[in-house]
Amino acid sequence: MKKGDELPTIKATPGDLERAEQDRMIQSGLKRIKRKILVMSGKGGVGKSTVAAVTALFLASRGNRVGLLDVDLHGPSIPRLLGVQGGLRIEGEGKVRPNAVSDRLSVMSIEMVLGENKDAAVIWRGPLKISAIRQFISDLEWGDLDYLIVDSPPGTGDEPLTVAQTIPDAEALVVTTPQEISLADVRKSINFCHQVKLRILGIVENMSGLICPHCGEQVPLFGTGGGERLAKQMSIPLLGEIPLDPWVVSLGDNGRLMELLQASDNDVRQAYEGIIDRITSTG
Repeated sequence: MKKGDELPTIKATPGDLERAEQDRMIQSGLKRIKRKILVMSGKGGVGKSTVAAVTALFLASRGNRVGLLDVDLHGPSIPRLLGVQGGLRIEGEGKVRPNAVSDRLSVMSIEMVLGENKDAAVIWRGPLKISAIRQFISDLEWGDLDYLIVDSPPGTGDEPLTVAQTIPDAEALVVTTPQEISLADVRKSINFCHQVKLRILGIVENMSGLICPHCGEQVPLFGTGGGERLAKQMSIPLLGEIPLDPWVVSLGDNGRLMELLQASDNDVRQAYEGIIDRITSTG
């Protein structure tokens, strides 16, 4: 890599004393956060990061104080979906705060500390990834939050496992599409949650139908009813079914997902409103 493209320095796994102090800092910070929700999926390409970003936006729009933590270290999407500019906020006494998207939503992602080269590859093994995620929680001043939404990469590897072990009272929001190939991988995510004793908040079926930009009708592009069948089979709540809207896809590509909040007659917005209702009612 060229000079200037270096990745940020992440400390190696700390010694016993340092780890104990970091544990104390993590516990102290987490006590100030009422609910922690891990957005996960067994398969990539299901729109998990979009679900995490929009969920955070809608929760904040209802007056909640929300943090959005992107722990997808190899393929971070959150800053681009939300059009986040700049990095972290350095304040007095060396306090580091996440980037403020609005007065009620703050964001942290590895992309925000990569410097100018947003396309730099993060080539890290497990110990570095674990240390980075723990530092995102221990070293940042998240403040008092009603919700911390954590966007995890697909699968059941280091990142979701680290979150589950670091935030023992986290709740899992599992994202799928109606396709059987997606449902098969999501079953593994659900079993992962059972094994690590992570409470499952519910399932969100994304891309449940393509909204035709010409006639407005929904086309079952990836099949229908898969999320509902899985929810019944696994005895887990189905939080909602989100259609695929080309306009919303364009918003995400251009970092303008916040505009979805003003689209009162949009089917995607209405689906998210129902999901947020169910999330907030279980608190």
